[in-house]
Amino acid sequence: MPGSAGHLTPCPAPGSGRASVRGVSYFDAASAAPLHPVAREALLASLDEGWADPARPYREGRRARLLLDAAREAAAEAVGCRPDELVFTPSGTQSVHSAMSGTLAARRRVGRHLVHSAVEHSSVLHAAAAHEAAGGTVTEVGVDRTGRVAAGDLAAALRPDTALAVLQSANHEVGTEQPVEEAAAACREAGVPLLVDAAQSLPWGPVGGAWSLLTGSAHKWGGPPGVGLLVVRKGTRFAPQGPQDERESGRVPGFGNLPAVVAAVASLRAVQAGAAAEGARLRELVDRIRARVADTVPDTEVVGDPLRRLPHVVTFSCLYVDGETLLHELDRAGFSVSSGSSCTSSTLTPSHVLRAMGVLSEGNVRVSLPSGTAEADVDRFLDVLPEAVRSVREQLGAPSAAEPRAAGPEAAAGPVVDALGKRCPLPVIELAKVIGDVPVGATLTVLADDEAARLDIPAWCEMRGQEYVGERAAERGAAYVVRRRV
Repeated sequence: MPGSAGHLTPCPAPGSGRASVRGVSYFDAASAAPLHPVAREALLASLDEGWADPARPYREGRRARLLLDAAREAAAEAVGCRPDELVFTPSGTQSVHSAMSGTLAARRRVGRHLVHSAVEHSSVLHAAAAHEAAGGTVTEVGVDRTGRVAAGDLAAALRPDTALAVLQSANHEVGTEQPVEEAAAACREAGVPLLVDAAQSLPWGPVGGAWSLLTGSAHKWGGPPGVGLLVVRKGTRFAPQGPQDERESGRVPGFGNLPAVVAAVASLRAVQAGAAAEGARLRELVDRIRARVADTVPDTEVVGDPLRRLPHVVTFSCLYVDGETLLHELDRAGFSVSSGSSCTSSTLTPSHVLRAMGVLSEGNVRVSLPSGTAEADVDRFLDVLPEAVRSVREQLGAPSAAEPRAAGPEAAAGPVVDALGKRCPLPVIELAKVIGDVPVGATLTVLADDEAARLDIPAWCEMRGQEYVGERAAERGAAYVVRRRV
């Protein structure tokens, strides 16, 4: 928080108790972390010193400018860059959009080819779509089942006309860390700038590697919303797009929210100061969740890399569960969690991250623990979860967790399951109900027009030891063919 004008005093490590908001255990820090106590103090204190225009030469403006410069220096130290390489923006999304548009415009003579992973944040995907609509080309690099990009695959996607590559430092939905240092080395060798979305990882420390641009968002680490970071390293060609003025090196026009900037930087310093100890503590709690969910909730898949991951994020998907209903059940029990399930989406399509990973999307739950999460709250969540899942499955008439019963002799074909017009997880539930009536070696066909079925039926087959034969077009939706193996 601010001391005298132009200085940011050291901040203590994060305290405890911030995971509870109005009596609810808040487990959605990956969306927005609760406001850090240090951020609150810094925000209130800087309102008295940071209200004037820092571009003005009179006393109040000079005091505001000193405060802004001190915040920039502290932020640069936390990020691992030079102060003159860092600017503050109104959001992490705007940071991403500015970074992409400015770099693509500056390197237009090189080419108009953009490379990004299949699991980037939606802000990257939206900017990529706009670039493609304007005549650019885009290559999307796939990931493995844990959501991790192979650095070699990203390097192979680079071309002589590649203007920019984008790779997140860690995934927003499943927490898997990406090989940024290896990717940055490959990009440097190819002469291609690499933009790193560090929104999720920055609270845990600077991002290593020879990256060219980096973005972050304050509300991910307990700062106030409405503050983002954009770093453009020296030597990176960059041409800000849109109307400009004299502020923030011409990259972000307008009068910024200086008190919020000061609060954002104070909270970043605070969480990074305690990151080693708090990260180790939260990692143990997440390990407990990963193990207990797999043991106590039948037909559940824990997704994401079990080792190369953020310390506070765990994601799992439950067969035969409507994601929206499950989130409501957990909310009533006092837990705020998130989901990438199509069952909670207005578009009724599964998360692009889960789809790219090829994992189950139905009944998806993301738990992301804020700093200060109490062990007792995690244990209570683990006690509540099995009954919440069982209740949702019972409401939907899902089959029991037992293996399909034995059937008659082998045959070549089986029934057609009509799940047209039914949302996830109902197509998979209908499949599970009849698989036991199909002879081993025979097939059945599921007709479905729910987009999630394209992902969830193959995922169900892998989880249940059945064979996914493939998909074919149907008069409505698609026909998914499954062969019974067990």
